[in-house]
Amino acid sequence: MQAYKTLEERFARISSIEDAIGILQWDAETLMPEGAADSRSDQLATLKGIAHELLTARDTGDLLDQADEDSGHLDDWQRANLREMRRIYLHAAAVPADLVEANSRAVSRAELVWREARQNGDFALLLPHLSQVIAFQRQTGQAKGEALGLSPYDALLDSYDPGLRQAAIDPLFAELGAELPDLIQEAQERQKGLPAVQPLNGPFPVDDQRRIGEQLMKAVGFDFDRGRLDVSLHPFCGGSTGDVRITTRYSEAKFMSALMGVLHETGHALYEQGRPETWRRQPVGLARGMSLHESQSLLIEMQACRSREFITYLAPLVRETFQGEGPAWSPKDLHRILTKVEPGFIRVDADEVTYPAHILVRYELEKALIAGDLQIQDLPAVFNEEVKKLLGLTVPNDGLGCLQDIHWPGGAWGYFPTYTLGAMTAAQLFRAACLADADILPGLSKGDFAPLRAWLRANVHAKGSLMTTDQLLVAATGRPLTAEVFRAHLRERYLGR
Repeated sequence: MQAYKTLEERFARISSIEDAIGILQWDAETLMPEGAADSRSDQLATLKGIAHELLTARDTGDLLDQADEDSGHLDDWQRANLREMRRIYLHAAAVPADLVEANSRAVSRAELVWREARQNGDFALLLPHLSQVIAFQRQTGQAKGEALGLSPYDALLDSYDPGLRQAAIDPLFAELGAELPDLIQEAQERQKGLPAVQPLNGPFPVDDQRRIGEQLMKAVGFDFDRGRLDVSLHPFCGGSTGDVRITTRYSEAKFMSALMGVLHETGHALYEQGRPETWRRQPVGLARGMSLHESQSLLIEMQACRSREFITYLAPLVRETFQGEGPAWSPKDLHRILTKVEPGFIRVDADEVTYPAHILVRYELEKALIAGDLQIQDLPAVFNEEVKKLLGLTVPNDGLGCLQDIHWPGGAWGYFPTYTLGAMTAAQLFRAACLADADILPGLSKGDFAPLRAWLRANVHAKGSLMTTDQLLVAATGRPLTAEVFRAHLRERYLGR
């Protein structure tokens, strides 16, 4: 077992380097002064280069082969770890080290420029930097695809979600996309027949928003001894093993967006904090792909925290925090606010029904961009056309259009579809959890997440990457991923049937 043990030691070192990268990236998004951007870009590129060199050392392939020959002496976790080591190695070995560093520098520059471009709605400012990023992404997808026997876009998908392919996504998204326009229209028509929603009038002090956010994070189960909450332009969950950093963004004119953002990122954080302790620094201990990761954030935010049960607990809490008075602060009105269907420009602020439309737009566009079927300079116009088609909205500027997300300048190509796949997975897992434990829904009405958290720990978090995503879903819910449970959830919550 010497070859396997050597590999474990190597991957533990790589994990430590990646943890350092995670903290540096968190700092770049939250606290770093703008003048340090070039220095930080070099730091990140150097560390990523070191991790890549360590992973793709000359003897890594031989060690993997030797460990495979001796795999009869390994237990189930070790064999799964070896499988994941090889998958990660194949991805890394396919990409030359100079491309890894060049892509890292291009991404760091593009992310910095994106902040200004987004604020000013200036796509021309970002265009040369985004062009460079997508050129490197195409090269990366091509190199990985050749090594793995995949198309370039499937190879990029596999980087974020092992085993995920366009052939699996397309029918699920087609099924959902066919129903979505009518569902959005029916939900809006149904809302018109209900009493008018009473608005919540601010201002809502940021200190109060942060305080109630942290209170709810504790209720959900976030461990503040191993994590923290901060502010960034784009909410995210990051940090390192054993030090999970989440962020949100605040507006004193409204508090629900920040609060739901906190709960969303707390779902991600629970997964990170709940990964199997023994395997924290090994590939088998990592979260099982981004579709499953997004399912954990959406399960907490959408399935649990927008349920009538949880809002029964939430309403008096926010009323007391913001000293609210009148019917607007009732559980019934709060539920109406949190389940209002209204097409909007900003993806991260979208309601549960219109959100998938944002993802369908981005999924089709990034496939076309990677394939070369869409030129990057044409992105704003085509983006706006697709938003008009699916959501009926006329995008007024690129800041509210194709510039709103950090993913593309940040090099996250192949990530977007995992959001809606995550929503489907969340619905399937939440239904299974509630059927398995009758205490889950009553617990939410008291702010008690312990039953739900225990089910997720046992069936998702503690599994790490022991199983494939399909295997985990079948074990937890009795079947592989389907769009039907999510569609049924939307019909029940928004159409009352």
